[in-house]
Amino acid sequence: MVQPRCRIVGWGNCVPDQVVTNDDLARTLDTSDKWIRECTGIRQRRVAAATEFTSTLAVQAARAALDVAGLPAGELDLIIVSTATPDYPVPSTACLVQHALDASRAAAFDLAAGCSGFVYALTVGSQMIQAGAYRNILVIGAETMSRVTDWKDRNTCVLLGDGAGAFVLQASDQAGGVLSCWLGSDGSGSKLLTIPAGGSRCPASLTSVRDGLHYLKMSGREVFRFATQIIRRAVVEVTARAGLKIADIDLVIPHQANLRVIQSAARALELPLDKFFVNIDKYGNTSAASIPIAVCDAVAEGRLKPDARVVLVAFGAGLTWGAMTVQWAPAPSRLSGTGFQPVARKDKFAATWAAVPVP
Repeated sequence: MVQPRCRIVGWGNCVPDQVVTNDDLARTLDTSDKWIRECTGIRQRRVAAATEFTSTLAVQAARAALDVAGLPAGELDLIIVSTATPDYPVPSTACLVQHALDASRAAAFDLAAGCSGFVYALTVGSQMIQAGAYRNILVIGAETMSRVTDWKDRNTCVLLGDGAGAFVLQASDQAGGVLSCWLGSDGSGSKLLTIPAGGSRCPASLTSVRDGLHYLKMSGREVFRFATQIIRRAVVEVTARAGLKIADIDLVIPHQANLRVIQSAARALELPLDKFFVNIDKYGNTSAASIPIAVCDAVAEGRLKPDARVVLVAFGAGLTWGAMTVQWAPAPSRLSGTGFQPVARKDKFAATWAAVPVP
């Protein structure tokens, strides 16, 4: 029996309509547009409305991805949602998405690996397909980071944004698709990027809320140092696993955390910056949604073409990291000459979700 390949046949994204610029933040913080842009590369970020949640953003991104793939939700075998900001601790956000899509035959679960989560989820999904367990898998990275952001802390609030992105993975006997992957972690750095309260170690209480322990805390310098080192290491490792050289890679799509991190990685890899796709200026750091949103933008801008060899690489809380080499070979019957741009469709789902009972 020939092992099936895993190909990415659909993609879509969704970002909230509300834009918060650096100038908006400067009205209430001791900061400026110039300082934020020079330190991070960010100009603006998207913030979810009161009627938008991680699940609603995920569903809209999923619908756009399924539309590109030409696949009915009822044919999905599995849904994986990577998020650090689920709607609830229980049930999983993936189950809410499964219900909203009416993907009746799909199993569903959440995966938590911080900003690396989407690459982790892609790896899990691709391995399940290559093992012959499933044929059609929906992988989503979705976040409402604004709900865990301390808007008085300029060290973190200037960085974060909300959004979602989704891929449809499919078993295929055609060339292309996922070529290699590599995941890693170093739990000794777990305290460098954390939300201290809300779990079993520090349950919600008046004290935890008063002290702002439900907000994201980050040791910026240490995380920056880790990120600049691990991106180079991950790109070199995953490229070698694919039997390729660095020079063979057409595009690197990194986690959009900080422009300076990306610039440093480009120098370390001795690659020109234009080999890296960057859209952090528009969205900020959307955590697990960062890479799929960037992929959608890269396709829409003509930077990611069929047969291109691309490396997806991320790092995040845990500390974790992950990288994947992909030969971008989407289904030609769906894409040739369409000029498709993966912009999420607006529908009544976001406005009505609050009325849907929790299982």
